[in-house]
Amino acid sequence: MGRMIGKQSLVFDKPPYIIEGASIVGQKEGEGPLGKLFDVVEQNPMLGQDSWEKAESLLQKEAIQKVLFKSNINKEDIRYIFAGDLLGQLIASTFGILEFEIPFFGLYGACSTIGEALGIAAITVEGGNADNVIAIASSHFASAERQFRFPLAYGNQRPYAATWTVTGAGAVIIGTKKGFAKITGITTGKIVDYGVKDAQNMGACMAPAAADVIYRHFKDFGTTPQDYDKIITGDLGVVGKTILFDLLNEKGYDISKVHMDCGIEMFDAGMQDTHAGGSGCGCAATVLTSYVFKQLRKGAYKKILFIPTGALMSPVSFNEGNSVPGIAHLVQIESC
Repeated sequence: MGRMIGKQSLVFDKPPYIIEGASIVGQKEGEGPLGKLFDVVEQNPMLGQDSWEKAESLLQKEAIQKVLFKSNINKEDIRYIFAGDLLGQLIASTFGILEFEIPFFGLYGACSTIGEALGIAAITVEGGNADNVIAIASSHFASAERQFRFPLAYGNQRPYAATWTVTGAGAVIIGTKKGFAKITGITTGKIVDYGVKDAQNMGACMAPAAADVIYRHFKDFGTTPQDYDKIITGDLGVVGKTILFDLLNEKGYDISKVHMDCGIEMFDAGMQDTHAGGSGCGCAATVLTSYVFKQLRKGAYKKILFIPTGALMSPVSFNEGNSVPGIAHLVQIESC
């Protein structure tokens, strides 16, 4: 059974396995540095639907179909789905998984949602409450822009610190039968608010939460950056990355030699005009289920920390002048 360790962490005595992953992305993501690693690259941003939101739901549906196919597991053998997205009341997840008729836990951690989903999924499987579960998260550039920022037709100029919401969905099957990797521990993040109000600079909003949970993990597990092949954040981008390094250096930890950020890796910022990098629930989820899983499979990574990050804002909170608190959830993954 999972054991509490330190102040915020769990260590799993019988680690649940990562059996399979699947990634579905849009055209821009497919044109980026990781393009050849995704399972499916959709060329039509509407995916044949009549709204951006329906297109995002279809991303989730396709990701689940793909991960079931790749794992040779039937949907009837999935006990629960832990899913989330950025849209109000999780409508992308709701309509995306509707026809699978699998018990559903809807989660919201902003862009950290896949980390939250993996953590709760691992607790559920390791506790003997399910044999197989799916963790999934999605985002869509246009549906996020409609909800959080300006209409696309407005043509506003994006500041350097802004990130580009990834169109994509990443799905993971976690179960009791041996897979290519295992989740050996988690450190659940706290809400951290440094008072940043610039919603266009989400890296600055999220970096303090990432630093906090990484520091807490080191303390709870008694480890250092040198104990990991990679420490992978979600979508801090180039601005948030610098802040993360500064905050951890103040606490005596230098992660620069082993750090990777999914938002930075997703796009070629110069060629694709994505400014600070990628973001959205689909960013960390698709990089994890493509590039990172491939590295774990071939043994290039033996032990990693995966820390997707989220900016906890809504259109209402932003319009009322509130700050943008951050959250980050850490998952410790080891290859088998």
